Amino acid sequence: MNNNTLDFSNEEFANILQKVSAMVLDKYEHLDEIKGFNVSSQEEVEGWFNEPLPRTGKDSFELLDEVKTKVFDSATGNLGKNMYAYVMSGGNQISTVAELLLSTVNQNNTKWHLAPAMTEIEKRVIKWAAEMIDYTSEAGGAMVSGGSEANLAGLTVARNIFFKKFDIKRKGLFGVKPFTVYCSTETHNCVDKSLSLIGIGTDHLRRVKTQNDLTIDVEALENQIKADIEQGFQPFCIVGNAGTVNTGAIDDLNALADIAQKYHLWLHIDGAYGGLASSLPSLKAKYAGLERADSVALDFHKWLYQPFEIGCVLVRNWRIMRDTYYKEADYLATELQENANARLEFNEHYFQLSRNAKAFKAWMSVKAYGFDRIQQMIQKDIDLTNYLIKLVEESSDFELKSKADLAVACFRYKGNLTAEEEITALNQQLIPALEADGRVFITSTKLNGEFVLRACIINHRKTEQSIEYLLDTIRDVAAKL
Repeated sequence: MNNNTLDFSNEEFANILQKVSAMVLDKYEHLDEIKGFNVSSQEEVEGWFNEPLPRTGKDSFELLDEVKTKVFDSATGNLGKNMYAYVMSGGNQISTVAELLLSTVNQNNTKWHLAPAMTEIEKRVIKWAAEMIDYTSEAGGAMVSGGSEANLAGLTVARNIFFKKFDIKRKGLFGVKPFTVYCSTETHNCVDKSLSLIGIGTDHLRRVKTQNDLTIDVEALENQIKADIEQGFQPFCIVGNAGTVNTGAIDDLNALADIAQKYHLWLHIDGAYGGLASSLPSLKAKYAGLERADSVALDFHKWLYQPFEIGCVLVRNWRIMRDTYYKEADYLATELQENANARLEFNEHYFQLSRNAKAFKAWMSVKAYGFDRIQQMIQKDIDLTNYLIKLVEESSDFELKSKADLAVACFRYKGNLTAEEEITALNQQLIPALEADGRVFITSTKLNGEFVLRACIINHRKTEQSIEYLLDTIRDVAAKL
């Protein structure tokens, strides 16, 4: 290593990259052996990294050996076929390459002249995202960290644009009549967090009851809006679900759009989980009304199979992004630059100044695989979920608790038990026992207050054998309890 720089010689760096490549290839060579969860106590993992600040450097090959042991080999099995917890896709290989290339050129995707290609790529990916879900071709937006930030961004735009007449960017919410937001009881908790962050407060979030299929009760929604108007509140925004996290329920988006239009409200759609599934011909009718939304949240590390992190917010045009986020600063002036009016400056259209070029890996993935192939993988995930549902329904020791149009199913293991209390207790014991076993990683949730196992199948590497292995592993672990 040259003492005048942090760089290695080209030969040394080539050897490092070769070892890194070998580590990556080894991971894929043993893909079928990747456990859902690698069991180590918190104290043990903390101990691996409990050391004082290094003052001198370590040999790079020894460091990579340490990384392999402590990081690569212990990683939760998102990459493999045995992850069913939360909503976790397995990433893809082209994005692995893209991340390496991106970190090499190290672009700051905030001003056009700092990242010309990456700026234009992000603009293009936003246009592609709008096309994927049949949204307006005039859409603007931004790449963000994930679905939670995409929902925060959409609701921030909603607040600033909807209440522009009150000049709240300058004056804040002081003296403004309280305004209310509406969603179903199944809506993701990032909406609560977002309303706290943008100054509305969760007291003004109305969580409306759901129907038997766990979609929002539209009649109850409208009654709540009417009641709030009578009580002096100002209804402001409806948040619709294009696939809930719990069960994949898709609200009647056309009905929500009709109510939003009738009462002059903003319609925001949380499509973080299921939004991209709207591109499937088999599900297109379920998403009718999505194109009428004022803003949409998407999450590309779900059904675009991207590694963490990358989400996307879409709004109807670029102007309202700029109206929401623009703040003049002398050090960011652009008027003297050539073709300044043609250049899109992301710092003028989103909150962040420094930001990496998240869109690059999505752009490379869509270019490499083609969206048709990605759609085939989405459909395969849904088909595998239906296979899981079929196996559960045909079994005598499992009990199905929810069906959905998307790739999530909720069920219980009951074995030979018949008493509700015993079945609940067994399933509550199963979650930590399965984590300790490690072969598969599955989590729980509650449906109408009932404790259930929840399996989410978003991974292009899964097969019918993977699904069979999940149920067999649950049976095996349950037998030992």
